[in-house]
Amino acid sequence: MTKTLSILGSTGSIGVQALDVCETLGIRVTSLAAYRSTALLEQQARKFHVKTVAVVDETAARDLKIRLGDTDVRVLPGMDGVCACAADEDADTVLNSVVGMAGLRPTLTAIEANKTIALANKETLVAGGALVTEAAKQHGVAVLPVDSEHSAIFQCLQGLHDKAELKSIILTASGGPFFGKTRAALEHVTVAQALNHPNWSMGAKITVDSATMMNKGLEVIEAVWLFGLPQDKIEVVVHRESIIHSLIECTDHAVLAQLGVPDMRVPIQYALTYPARVPSAVRHLSLADCKTLHFDRPDEETFRCLALCRAAIQRGGTAPAIANGANEAANALFRAGRLRFLQIAELVEAALANVPFDEAKTLGDVLAADAAARAYVKAHA
Repeated sequence: MTKTLSILGSTGSIGVQALDVCETLGIRVTSLAAYRSTALLEQQARKFHVKTVAVVDETAARDLKIRLGDTDVRVLPGMDGVCACAADEDADTVLNSVVGMAGLRPTLTAIEANKTIALANKETLVAGGALVTEAAKQHGVAVLPVDSEHSAIFQCLQGLHDKAELKSIILTASGGPFFGKTRAALEHVTVAQALNHPNWSMGAKITVDSATMMNKGLEVIEAVWLFGLPQDKIEVVVHRESIIHSLIECTDHAVLAQLGVPDMRVPIQYALTYPARVPSAVRHLSLADCKTLHFDRPDEETFRCLALCRAAIQRGGTAPAIANGANEAANALFRAGRLRFLQIAELVEAALANVPFDEAKTLGDVLAADAAARAYVKAHA
């Protein structure tokens, strides 16, 4: 079980819930990192008596240093500060809940510092899967999934005697706010509509990704790296109630599932207490109250991002980094009111077709592909 924790992305949805879990379990938090939410960071730093806080935005870092001037808290600016928190010598585990591609470098830094990784930043494995898995293997570091779906799979795998008994993975998807709608109906949806998720409380970027089903495509790629199966052995099924968080199919065709109320504190806690299970403050699941559970096939013609992610991981190399970078740029432009909803998938597809593709041998290769994809989207939006 985690004794000391560094949280990257502490002011986001996962970070806030992780701190709630730490308070419940008595886990000591040694460092925090965020982009620029100085007021909340100050509250967190004081409440948990951390030693170090990193703020990516350097103006915000200066503000936080003044706010914490009466304490001994060390305030570090920029991405170098985040990486310092990732390598915090006082932490045995690093929870990475940074949003987007920015999480890759801190993940690699934490692995090189021999920290256990509680990973909530899916883009780390989407863009840099080969680099991260190889580094984790070399350093003997455990990468424990925090995403609800990947945590569910990880939990189900504990029931297998041998990895060879795994036949396939079944990722569940809520379907987001637009499930069942046609392309014509999605032509003029608003940002507010895209952010109205039916089940989960998440940050804006990931909520839009859920609406486009890009989130599920990214999770397919992440599952390839986490669990060592090809993408054609990873099925996606729409499950509107978000009670079954994912499933595995065994070689004898038995199917194991992990169920629970849609509350991210469950997978966060399991990553921090693994392999133990301890009491939780999360609400009990009553199957009798659920009444019925529904399942559907995803509409990959309307929600193109899922199919595009499958094509990207099938191609390999920097293709997933291109898909991810293009999506991050297009998602941000949509949220800023500068793109229509359907243009997100269109621009991801165009980037995959037009941005130069290469092997992903180094961090530089991945970062270059990411930058080229973002530049392509901005030029063609």
